[in-house]
Order: sequence, then C-alpha cells, then structure tokens
Amino acid sequence: MQKKWLGLGLSIMLAAGIAGCGGNNSGNSSAATEAPGTAAPSADAGGNTATGEPIQLKYWTDDRHDQEYIKELINKFNETNGENIQVELTVMSENYAQSVDIAFSSNQAPDVLRLKSGNASEFVKKGYLAPIDGYLSEDIKTKFGSLQLDNVNRFDGKLYSLANTGLTLRLVYNKDLFAKAGIESPPASLQEMVDDAKKITEAGKSEGIYGFALNFKSPKSAFDRSIREILSLSGYQGLGFDMKTGQFDFAPYSQVIEYFKQMYEDRSILPGAETLDIDPLRAQFAAGKIGMYLSFSTEPGVYKDQFPTEINWAGALAPTLDGQIKGTSEIVSAGTWLGISAKSAHQDAAWKFMEYMYGDDVLKTYHEKGFGIAVVPHIVEQAQNPDIKGMEGFLVGEHDSLWPASPTVTPEGTNYADAFFKYMLSGGDAQAITTDLNTRYNDALSKAVEKGEVTVTPNAAFDPSKPQGE
Repeated sequence: MQKKWLGLGLSIMLAAGIAGCGGNNSGNSSAATEAPGTAAPSADAGGNTATGEPIQLKYWTDDRHDQEYIKELINKFNETNGENIQVELTVMSENYAQSVDIAFSSNQAPDVLRLKSGNASEFVKKGYLAPIDGYLSEDIKTKFGSLQLDNVNRFDGKLYSLANTGLTLRLVYNKDLFAKAGIESPPASLQEMVDDAKKITEAGKSEGIYGFALNFKSPKSAFDRSIREILSLSGYQGLGFDMKTGQFDFAPYSQVIEYFKQMYEDRSILPGAETLDIDPLRAQFAAGKIGMYLSFSTEPGVYKDQFPTEINWAGALAPTLDGQIKGTSEIVSAGTWLGISAKSAHQDAAWKFMEYMYGDDVLKTYHEKGFGIAVVPHIVEQAQNPDIKGMEGFLVGEHDSLWPASPTVTPEGTNYADAFFKYMLSGGDAQAITTDLNTRYNDALSKAVEKGEVTVTPNAAFDPSKPQGE
C-alpha cells in the first residue's frame, strides 16, 4: 500500500488543478489582534506574557475519531512546550461550520481550527484564517512544499494550512449479519444493496436488527459520506457537479436517491434513523444492530477506541449504480489539517502548537494508528500500514484516486441534501426537484463566477477513471 500511495502522493504534487475563532484571549484579553496576512514570527514566539500568565489557546475540531490521541498530544504539549502555552481541546458536534460562524460573530472563536476540503475555502472567504507563509522554516517548506495546492490550502497566493492525511470512503458492513441473512459478499450494485438490506432486516428484525442506517439527523453529512462515493465509483462527481460541462447536474444524484427511498419504504432502515447522529449510529453498529452503512476510513479507529466491538465487520468498496465500476473512489479531505484564526491574539503561540502537531512523530503515528492515510511524502516513506482491525478494507487501492474539487456555492433555498432527503421520506416529483436544484445551484454558480469567488473550467474530455488525467 505504501508504494501505491507514494505514487498517489506524487500525483498530488503534480495536480495543480485540484481544488477543494476571534481568539478567546483568556490569557491576555488586551492583546492586539493581527490582521490576516500580517502574522509573522516574533521574538515572543512562544507567547509568554509579561505577567507570566500562561497563554491559553483554544483548538476546535469536528473530528471525534482521533480525540483520545489528540488529547494525549495536547497534554504532552502543555507539559513540555516550555513557553507557558496551554491548549484546550473542544470537539464539536455535527454543526461545526455553523458553530465556527457563531463563534467568529460573537468574538468567541478558537485560536486553532480543524480545516477540511469542505470548509477551508469558506473559512478563507469569510476571513477566519491567518496566512502561515511567514512561519514556514526551510525544513517545513521542503517537507510540505510539493503539497501546497491552489484552492486546497493556498488561496490567492497565501498558504493557510499544511497537508496531513486523506480519507477513503467505504461500505461498512457486519459480516455476521450478512452470513445470517445468507448473503455471501457485500453488494456491488445499489439494487443488491437494497435487496441485502431487506434480507438482513427480515432475518434480524425480531432482535432489533436492520439492514441499513445513516446519520440522517444531518442529511448532508449522511449523503456526503455515502452517495458521494457511490457516484464517483459510478463515473460521476459525488457532489452534483459535472466536470465535463462545468455545471451542476443532480440527475445522477437523484438516481441514487431512488434506491435509498426504496430501502426506507421497505422499512430496511433502522427506525429513528431520521434523527440519528453519527456516534449513536456507530454505537448501534458496534452492538450488532445495523447490517451496513457508508463512511470514512476513520471508522476503524472509532471501533478501536471510541466504540470497541467484538462484532465481525469489514469495509468494502461502495456499490455503484449498476454494479459496474466506471470511475474511481474519491479520496477526500487530502491537503489540509490545521489552521490559525485570523482573530487570534496569540498567532505566534498558535503556530508553535501547529508546528508541534506537524512533527514527524505525530504525523507518522497518526497514520499508523489508522486515523487517516498519510499523503505527505516523507511520512509515507517511513510509516507502517496501520495495524488496526478493519483498516485493511480502507487502504488505498487501484480504484482510489484524487478528484478535482467542485466549486462551493450557496444556492437560495434548500440545499440538495435536504431536498432529496425530504423526497426520500415523503415522495414527490423527483424530476421537478432535480430541475429546481440544477437551476438554483447553477444560478449561484454564475453569481459566484461573476464575483470572482470561484473559477470554473469545463473539461469535455474529463475521464472519471483518471480524474487527474494520468
């Protein structure tokens, strides 16, 4: 896997087209706030105050799968940094981006933020992040320079984050429940997934076992960890954007929704999943009550530390629309990890913490513990494959690759996930819903292009089996 991923790592380097809180100065509330882009190392880089009071930094993340390891790292940093810097970790719930918005608008934002491909551009656009260019040593430039990509971690020529890992997406399934229902292998097509969910439910319903579940409390979170991968393997961009035309087209998306709707009508989905969050779902899966769901390569770590389980489970490639693999499974969230708040009064101290977190031992261990798959070349070269149950099904293989990023726009009205989730539960005119989404998303795209917020380059020759053109 390592050699294969090294090749992919190199492809990241060459993929130039790939795209994707104020500080709570409890230690020194009167400290001046630095404007974005002006942050630079100072003689007081450690953050010591004149009074000797510790600098208190707040780090916010929406990652829960790695929180025990991150807590260990923070505890070690707090005890050993020698510069009177103390970091406090806050793990947010599903509404991370909204919580960040509220925090910035109320001057309660953290000093260090977890960044992902899905939120980095929005955070930069809103002025939440401080450039880190002025902090980079020659060593860091050498190690991470080849992974500094436009519209991923570099915007308008300014760098806001550094790469760490990427995530693969897979079907997570309970092998024991599959065997009990007489199913020999994970589904290759969506029709097989619907049929298997029904069989598992029929075999286990009396014991509270159901074939399928997702965290539908947040439809976008649920669909972005499931339909996205089904579509990319089927040959379509997973968030509704057509790379060939440079326009949004939710027609393929609506096809997948029909199968989810069928499972709901078959009562093959865990009752109450409409309000289910991801952690309660994981707890039910760990208890052997769910046959399958789709999620990220963070799951093995979750079932090792957060919800230890004895069930016999595995990860497999997601099913496709017709059982044929016509594209590649998208590796997501590759390119960013941590960023510094533009409003933090302690950006130098925040960089000290960030520099510590990007240390070789930290990144190597992060990969080997299975919290994410390393994309940084010098880490890939030295790290061992994660020795963790279930991870073998999530490792990068021949059907995984990086896709160009789709533009991020905010349409008027309901987003695609809420619109399709409503259809899944209540029915309606799927064609009308799809047409409405196409119209509203493309209107928003046109406005964003006119404002210079996004750039769209249609590629009629785009090949979903080689999304980077290799």
